[in-house]
Amino acid sequence: MLKSKTFVKKTRSGGVLKIVREHYLRDDIWCGSEVCVECGDGAPVLLRDPRIESDLCTYPHYLLPDTNVVLHQIDILEDPLIRNVIILQTVLQEVRHRSAPVYKRIKDAIHDKEKHFYTFTNEHHRETFIEREQGESANDRNDRAIRVAAKWYTDHLSKAPNVGELKVVLLTNDRANKEKAEQSGLLAYRCEEYIKSLIGNPELVDRLALASDDQNDITGSKLLFPEHLPLSRIQVGIKSGTFLQGTFRASRDNYLEATVFIHGDGEDSTEVLLQGLQNLNRAVHQDLVAIELFPKERWVAPSSVVLQDDRPNDEDAEEEDLESTVSDTSVLKPTGRVVGIIKRNWRPFCGMLNQSQIKEATRHLFTPADRRIPRIRIETRQASTLVGQRIIVAIDGWPRNSRYPNGHFVRNLGGAGDKDTETEVLLLEHDVPHQPFSQAVLSFLPKMPWGITEEDLKVRTDLRHLCVCSVDPPGCTDIDDALHCRDLENGNLEVGVHIADVSHFIRPGNALDQEAANRGTTVYLCGKRIDMVPELLSSNLCSLRSNVERLAFSCIWEMNHNAEILNTRFCKSIINSKASLTYAEAQMRIDDAGMNDDITTSLRGLNKLAKILKAQRIEKGALTLSSPEVRFHMDSETHDPIDLQTKELKETNSMVEEFMLLANISVAQKIYDEFSESVKSRPDTDSPKKSSPCTFCLSPNTNRPIHCLYDPKPDLNPTFFLVNIVLKLRFVHKHFWWFWSYFISLSLYHYSFQGPTLTVEDQHTFHIFDKVKVTISLDASNIQHQKIRMALVEPVVRFSSLCLFLILDTQIELQCRDYRHLYIQVHLNYSATLFQ
Repeated sequence: MLKSKTFVKKTRSGGVLKIVREHYLRDDIWCGSEVCVECGDGAPVLLRDPRIESDLCTYPHYLLPDTNVVLHQIDILEDPLIRNVIILQTVLQEVRHRSAPVYKRIKDAIHDKEKHFYTFTNEHHRETFIEREQGESANDRNDRAIRVAAKWYTDHLSKAPNVGELKVVLLTNDRANKEKAEQSGLLAYRCEEYIKSLIGNPELVDRLALASDDQNDITGSKLLFPEHLPLSRIQVGIKSGTFLQGTFRASRDNYLEATVFIHGDGEDSTEVLLQGLQNLNRAVHQDLVAIELFPKERWVAPSSVVLQDDRPNDEDAEEEDLESTVSDTSVLKPTGRVVGIIKRNWRPFCGMLNQSQIKEATRHLFTPADRRIPRIRIETRQASTLVGQRIIVAIDGWPRNSRYPNGHFVRNLGGAGDKDTETEVLLLEHDVPHQPFSQAVLSFLPKMPWGITEEDLKVRTDLRHLCVCSVDPPGCTDIDDALHCRDLENGNLEVGVHIADVSHFIRPGNALDQEAANRGTTVYLCGKRIDMVPELLSSNLCSLRSNVERLAFSCIWEMNHNAEILNTRFCKSIINSKASLTYAEAQMRIDDAGMNDDITTSLRGLNKLAKILKAQRIEKGALTLSSPEVRFHMDSETHDPIDLQTKELKETNSMVEEFMLLANISVAQKIYDEFSESVKSRPDTDSPKKSSPCTFCLSPNTNRPIHCLYDPKPDLNPTFFLVNIVLKLRFVHKHFWWFWSYFISLSLYHYSFQGPTLTVEDQHTFHIFDKVKVTISLDASNIQHQKIRMALVEPVVRFSSLCLFLILDTQIELQCRDYRHLYIQVHLNYSATLFQ
């Protein structure tokens, strides 16, 4: 059955465009229940006897939540107890438009076979599709569509033989929707009413998100904050210039202070200072806000005082410090106040519960681990159990009459101070994806046993005869690069860098590719690795281990003995690494004059060339940014750190870095030559000299002034010089790094490494190497791969957004180095125990 809707639309140019929309309806869409014999579903999702112990619903039943329940009670729906749920297409579409994070979470629940969540496409079913009536709002139409679908399910399942007492229960927090459902003869309950009726699961009640009425009940009646303007007035104000739009960034050191960065054209970009809780007006870190700029006579300077909101958990202390500010008048900055919230950026927060001083109280304050997040008031009946535990809490809302936002308990992570618990907190707080790979992702892995095929030999260069070896840290299993060096008959040298060909196993657009793009990089922690791709690829088929045949992508140069490149070629290859060495083992071979085998000779040639390449870069002013790194020795049984030492860098570390950098430069040049039409050029920007608060002169063409800062002075104390390096490194990261990493796509010159070209993976300091993207791009330079070539040329915006995502992902990895601080703390506790 076909329904069509025709209307006319005025275009921007003033013309009139006729729009015809077609909507197809079917009568063969399955209900998804095992009890139904009419639909003939070969793989039903909903169980025949969905029993759950409830005082309210003593019969077997399916749950059918409306949109608001899915949006606000997603933590409840994710609980393993909640199963056999019908998710309507109407609900799913509305959730998708209103909250992308919730949409992803409900989709994950649908894909979890243990949950038995079934998506019913009611918008395409002939008996459940409804037209929007004249004068009816979109929200009312969707509510009516949900009731119609619930009624259809009730009638449809009642026709099934031996259905017994099976019923469909509509969950809604909308009073009007509930009343209309009951008038239609449907079973409808409020979500809170249903959850409280469940027997033997009192902890679920704590996970209920508070409705607006409930939030007002647990807070004071006096209005403490100004009202947020509606979005319509905010949009008008932004267009007229009355309001400014930007991202709210709370201060880590002063809970009464925040800044909003207003993006503008060129020098019009402004950072606006906010001081005082009423001027912050219930904004939370990373919210998109609208602000009003104060007149210049009301501008203040950032505070130099460290203030933490460490008041006791006292319900009576609601109004204190609402007007408090700590300001300075020495250096004034543009100052303003928040007038409205354009988009909330709330997420689940990790932290600890502060138990109320009032005995038997159920309302308590939660202190997030991130100091930029305000404390959150929650209701829980298990406070005595949660004290001293790391827990997760979600914000439900922030009424005007509440000093703190209201939220609800999500789950308990474990005891504070426990290594595994604190690791989980770090990963969650920095939003590092670390969940196990789903079955949908694993389904795209190659079947084992795997081996080189005749087809591979036809399309790849056979390099198995070369003396290739890898050099990596001890214990490395994901060996993604290998090297070789040999003498040629003409007296020159052949040098090769071989990268594991991940693109052979990951096809663009499939679930495995999307998951790898979501993770962005492999994150290395102390004694733990969070893979970008499943272990079968990262540690086996795409690991260039010794004495096994592996697929690779090779960059091979012909060089003279002065490290000058005479010829460069790229090829898909098959290699067989002759040795998997650690940095120390490779260095020992180079230094041992008695060893002259092929592997050692190759390493000496590589090391000699690497020294020349590095000297050439340093002579041009290359900047080496590195800080001391500690390495932990773990207990073999408990895996706790028992000793630590500063990581010792050897010549072989630099050797590998130099050839990875050289390979990236060559690849970038090749891609630029082949795809110049799709390369985004670097726009004109202010030079570092202009934009930096430094007192020394900088040139946009060379790093030499910065490089001189890092040269050790013979008259300086080594410890003082080391501290000096660390402080300057932090300064450079904040004030200099952005002007090349922000335009990271491809540029014709690299400021930091003094190289002619750059790809994303040149950030070797950040351990980021997007092998899949670069390999596909390089492979597409072959003229026969027209489809890949066209796909690369067209989506320039998507490629640029991927680069920006990878930059943000490296920042996540840098932040996760807090993991080392955790291990140092564990080690100090261990040492103190031994001392006692």
